[in-house]
Amino acid sequence: MKNWLARLFGGPSPPERSAAPAQKDPAPSNVADAPHSLDLDLVFYRWLAGSTVHAGEAPEQLILDELARLARQPEAAAELVPRVPAVIPQLLRSLRDDAMSASDLARQVAQDVTLVVEVIREVNSPYYRATSKVSNIEGALMLLGQNGLRMLLARVAFRPIIGAQTGRLARQAAPQIWSQSERCALAASMAAPASGANPFEAYLAGLTQNVGLIVAFRLVDQVLGAAALPQSDAFAHALLDSARTLSARIATLWELPPPVCQAILLAGQREATPLGQALHEGDQLAKLRVLLDAGVEDAEIPAATLSGEQKRIFDKLQPAEE
Repeated sequence: MKNWLARLFGGPSPPERSAAPAQKDPAPSNVADAPHSLDLDLVFYRWLAGSTVHAGEAPEQLILDELARLARQPEAAAELVPRVPAVIPQLLRSLRDDAMSASDLARQVAQDVTLVVEVIREVNSPYYRATSKVSNIEGALMLLGQNGLRMLLARVAFRPIIGAQTGRLARQAAPQIWSQSERCALAASMAAPASGANPFEAYLAGLTQNVGLIVAFRLVDQVLGAAALPQSDAFAHALLDSARTLSARIATLWELPPPVCQAILLAGQREATPLGQALHEGDQLAKLRVLLDAGVEDAEIPAATLSGEQKRIFDKLQPAEE
């Protein structure tokens, strides 16, 4: 799997990582700071977890200890998410070929019905704002462009990782997590230029950063069974921190570009790279978009306080029309 991903996304093998990082002081969020700021990570976690509170003594420390063990053994953590199928490598090679014509690309895309649907759906989304509905693959690829097609192919490749889940909690949360991941990837890619970061690497980081959260929820399913997920602030933050570390370790195992792994690990911290800053900005805007679309009232005030550029990105995260 990791060899295929290395061919898919390119870049040298990332450096080895050892123990889990020490907790860092978070950098101030750029999304809806004072006066009406709220902890979007915590609100998003509780929305995913559901409204029921665990009755009785929850094995919180057992869950956190197991997550720490998986962070030391990323191969075991990677086994808790589906493997990415060996799809679309021919198209990605073609995208690196300057001699490949638009008609050749259209012919290759047309061989996969699922990919055709995704391409048409993408160009008719609010992000592209086509003046009229696009219904043919040639017109779609012209509007999408080479970089847009690369991002779309990455999304199609990563969807099985989060989309197919077993276990009550993971199965319940997977669609919401994937929805946020897609929007985070898009928002991070749009925020990247202002940070001096690579938009495609920002897109990859956005797609990958929640893989550890899926692993965490699958582990919780194994530990808790039918019990509800603990929802204390301390546990939620500890689980989310562990999930981010897991995501970075798994991204390293899959041989994603080193800047992507580093951005996932340090997003939201003062030590974050420009790519990590773009990822954090995209993550917060995507969470706000998902929560607002779900009718979570706590998201209404911060959504109304976004800056001009944040509002521009936020508006482009609206769900695509079916």
